[in-house]
Amino acid sequence: MAIILHDNEFKTIQKLIFKEVGIDLQSSKKTLVQSRLLKRLLFYKLDSYLDYIRLVQINEQERIEMINLITTNETYFFREIEHFEYLQKVIIPNHPFKQKFRFWSAAASVGAEAYSVAILLDKSMAKKDWEIVGTDINTEVIKKARIGLYPEKWADKIPVALKKEYCLKGRGRHEGQFLIDRKLVENMEFKTGNLMKYNGEVGKFDVIFLRNVLIYFDDATKQLVVDNVLKNLKIGGYFVISLTENLNMIDISSLENVSTSIYRKVK
Repeated sequence: MAIILHDNEFKTIQKLIFKEVGIDLQSSKKTLVQSRLLKRLLFYKLDSYLDYIRLVQINEQERIEMINLITTNETYFFREIEHFEYLQKVIIPNHPFKQKFRFWSAAASVGAEAYSVAILLDKSMAKKDWEIVGTDINTEVIKKARIGLYPEKWADKIPVALKKEYCLKGRGRHEGQFLIDRKLVENMEFKTGNLMKYNGEVGKFDVIFLRNVLIYFDDATKQLVVDNVLKNLKIGGYFVISLTENLNMIDISSLENVSTSIYRKVK
């Protein structure tokens, strides 16, 4: 017999996810949540989603597993190419000489965004002159980001010359995959981070990408997250959101809009 996620159970999961990571799960996500969590019910031999909810309320590790399953999203390299072009043509050339360039991928997922930036920085700067930090609430995607192994189709938008230089074609059991060249990893760090809190330990940055995550928050949570992230941005630094997102309903008086979905911190 199929295990059904009832409306009252889904509402409880909605509240749990909102409390933990600030994501406002829409009713349209009910089927997705049901399918993603079903494997955990089967693993524990549970008869209902209510039993699973009780489990995650007392088991922190399983709560992390639930968050991982619900917040996993697909991505790819050089997604929304306009942002990388602006970085390459405007931001990097105007970066102060002899100051280390620091970039934060604040919703790093499996690392494709961070590695895309790393490729551009490696081509533009000396090894000692740049550093990248990637964070995500999802512990499993951070593990994948550290490994840097991806499906070949994710490299479709990497320029051919850069693909040849930085993507190592998989063989044997890794056929159909590619590995990011290890020389990039030396300047990168991936770690878990919750945007609902100020991540002070990661330091200050010249550029912060916070893309494809604000869309999941209500306005109040969006304001909290943006405020937290901007504390890590240097005056004169750049803040970038997705082309599909906007900051219309929140206070961004410390920013000026310099291009589509690209902002500069002025105070």
